Amino acid sequence: MISLLQLGAELGPELVPCPGAEFSAKPVTGVHVSELEDPTPYLEGGELLLTTGMPFAKSAALSLAYMKRLGAKEVRAVGLGLGPWLRQVPEHVLAASRAAGIELALVPDGVPFQHVSRAYWRLSTRDDTANLMDSLGTQTALARAAMRPDATSAVVRGLAQALGGWAAYLPADAGAETVWPASAGSLVGDLRAESIRFNKAGVPSAATFELHGQPVVLYPILLGARIHGFLCIGSGRTLTRADRQIIMTVSTLLALRAREREVVVSTAHALGAATTKLLLHGQTEAAHMVAEDVGLAELPNRVRLLGIRLSPGDDPGLAARAAARLAADPGLPELSAAVDACTLRHVQDEILYLVLPAAGIGSKPVDGRGESLEQNAMLGISAPGDPEVSGSLAAALGDPVSLGEIPGNLAVLRRAVLQAPAGRLIAVNASEDAKAAGWVRLLAGYHRADLLATVRAYLAARGTWEDAARALGIHRNSLRHRISVAGNLIGVDLDDPDVAAHLWLALRREASGTGPR
Repeated sequence: MISLLQLGAELGPELVPCPGAEFSAKPVTGVHVSELEDPTPYLEGGELLLTTGMPFAKSAALSLAYMKRLGAKEVRAVGLGLGPWLRQVPEHVLAASRAAGIELALVPDGVPFQHVSRAYWRLSTRDDTANLMDSLGTQTALARAAMRPDATSAVVRGLAQALGGWAAYLPADAGAETVWPASAGSLVGDLRAESIRFNKAGVPSAATFELHGQPVVLYPILLGARIHGFLCIGSGRTLTRADRQIIMTVSTLLALRAREREVVVSTAHALGAATTKLLLHGQTEAAHMVAEDVGLAELPNRVRLLGIRLSPGDDPGLAARAAARLAADPGLPELSAAVDACTLRHVQDEILYLVLPAAGIGSKPVDGRGESLEQNAMLGISAPGDPEVSGSLAAALGDPVSLGEIPGNLAVLRRAVLQAPAGRLIAVNASEDAKAAGWVRLLAGYHRADLLATVRAYLAARGTWEDAARALGIHRNSLRHRISVAGNLIGVDLDDPDVAAHLWLALRREASGTGPR
């Protein structure tokens, strides 16, 4: 912004301070010419007002009243054109300007006011050009930062440094906040609270509020109508047009980053859903191959199946997070962290199934620095009564089982989910017969060796290696290897009497044609 000092330097002898005074570096918002006794209705404040001094020539009282009106309007300075009405500055005019806190400049006789106006806009053009070049340089640096692996951190840091203050990005998911400098981290709690308040109020554009005595500007990062996060800025000064251009650039970069993550989420969900569908239908080996081919994490050996009852319009991702926070049966573990990390999920017959690693259930929610791929409870997703999730939400969690046991337990889990009271997460204890049926199905589906016949012979021989090997016509060491593979495949100890009893009965049912198909 142009100051009276700059304007005086530009005009030289065509605009000079009063005798004994000097121009200040206070900014001037514009140049206005008026000969009205009260020009304030046409002023905004901060201007340099040019006048030939018609009111000043009449009386000291009128001069004082004139300056008071200008002072109340916060006019920055008065440029007095000498010649038509005044040959020199009367003392009462000097006193009135000092009393009103208004700088007084002199335009010598014969200098057109147009020279002053043109000089102001000439300086403004230069200033805008310089600011634009600085802004373009900053925006180029920010665009380069957005290509780095730590793009969000780099962009937020670059913005804070460009504005000379602090900046923070609060993702609208379970990801961690990004703050620079680190000393501003103490503000995150208050910033989160304000962002939630603005989000619930449906604020679609930037909002300003005061935090610890300083103004903070909050910008929602939007993709379509959905808020993906909030950019918070504290600069400690009035933002310029160039500042706002830089902020808009950062907002765009963060929105692009959110879009990239949205695509990753969508792809991960599609691949996870395909793998989960195979598991639900007993295609365990195919699920392993798909997961390996598409780059999903290695499938766990032991899992717990979480079923969630959905209603039309429920968002599966939000429903999953809400289900992990439902009122749970006594003894059920904490599910939040496992649900957040789970990519194996599929909706079937209005029930969302999540295949959770049994070993990963019970850990507390992670508060680390990584970026999660799910919508966050910050959006208000903490109970089934929230608008994004229906009030009929309910869920059921099954016992730990092997992957091959999932189909045998599916019907029991589904029935429990449909019968579960709204707002509750219940436990499902699968029957031993159902578990054993799943073991048989898994053994029968193993194609590298006849594990079903091997286990049947082993159990018939009551664990005697020589008798079982003789019945199968194989070496004892081959039998030991097959039994080890079978035990690992179904995740149980075949020498456990309870396991052996239920598995033997399931094998009998399978042989008689009454077992699972």
